[in-house]
Amino acid sequence: MTIGDLDSLSRLRQVQTRSISPENFDGAVGGGGRATEGTGAECARDLGSGWKISPSVDIAAGETFELASIAGAGKIQHIWITTHTDNWRTLLFRAFWDGATEPAIEVPYGDFFCNGWGRFAQVNSQVIAANPHGGFNSYWPMPFRSGARLTLENLSPVPVRVYYQVTYEIGGDYSHDAYLHAQWRRSNPLEHLKTHVLVDGVEGTGQYVGTYIAWGSNSSGWWGEGEIKFYLDSDDEYPTICGTGTEDYFGGAWNFDVPGKGYTEFSTPYLGMPQVIRPDGLYDSQQRFGMYRWHLADPIRFSQRLHVDIQALGWRSGWRYLPLRDDIASTSLFYLDRPTARRPKTPSADDLEVHLGSEAVPDLGATPPRMP
Repeated sequence: MTIGDLDSLSRLRQVQTRSISPENFDGAVGGGGRATEGTGAECARDLGSGWKISPSVDIAAGETFELASIAGAGKIQHIWITTHTDNWRTLLFRAFWDGATEPAIEVPYGDFFCNGWGRFAQVNSQVIAANPHGGFNSYWPMPFRSGARLTLENLSPVPVRVYYQVTYEIGGDYSHDAYLHAQWRRSNPLEHLKTHVLVDGVEGTGQYVGTYIAWGSNSSGWWGEGEIKFYLDSDDEYPTICGTGTEDYFGGAWNFDVPGKGYTEFSTPYLGMPQVIRPDGLYDSQQRFGMYRWHLADPIRFSQRLHVDIQALGWRSGWRYLPLRDDIASTSLFYLDRPTARRPKTPSADDLEVHLGSEAVPDLGATPPRMP
């Protein structure tokens, strides 16, 4: 939170706060804690109504569950959500604004919260916080003018238990606010001498505000010499903004290598590398990284078009760059003046799958989901 945001906390505004959860599915005034059935009913059998009767939902295999449906204008301010780690790459999180049939946000659940490898990493940032063990929080402002829908699709072969709460405000003027978009793309592996595309063919006026990448190195040696490039508006062959290296873009330097420690995790308000998965000598043969960069103080503004891509480069003999064929999965966030945009095709379960040895294989037994 900035100083300006803190100053606004004392300002009186004619808006109201609402919250949707399994204890109040539509956010109705006085509607919380009224459930008489739900996933906690048996646990509350000695206590009765009002005692955590419906704290969560079960989403059947292959089903899509509507987390929230909000009519009218408003702004989502906070999302808290949790489920078991096995589900972080088998759930697709979507958001639809103002009655659109196409989602503005379509991202794997874990990747949206900077945990793309199905293993927990603590994230302490301004807009995303991931806390032990899998308490995911989003503070991205999500305004809308006539309605909003949030959904989760379960692509796994087993039911998934999810706990969540969506807090939002209504009653304000959001007519001049842009819509939040989030897009996921994966190159697995990246084609030879090709760049990984983060955003392509987006038209309209807006600002690019954030990047998360789950980066898997498919070769030995350093992997982060590649530049990120932002092609804005009339840019064609060459971009207006060109970075100097992958670790530079994510706020680090010199291979993220603290002498004597090697790759070193860090998490700050605007940027970080909170996750380093090291080889274990068995199934985890390659190194994996999770990195984020939020353009909150420095949004990248465009007025007509946007394209973003990143190179994957290492080193070869004679101090020459080595084009790499790594596993790169990116989540890109931007605000746009319209509720829909050109987006990649919806990923399949196979597109999302993480290969991390035996721990990546879900438990398909009959053990019931536990309370968080």
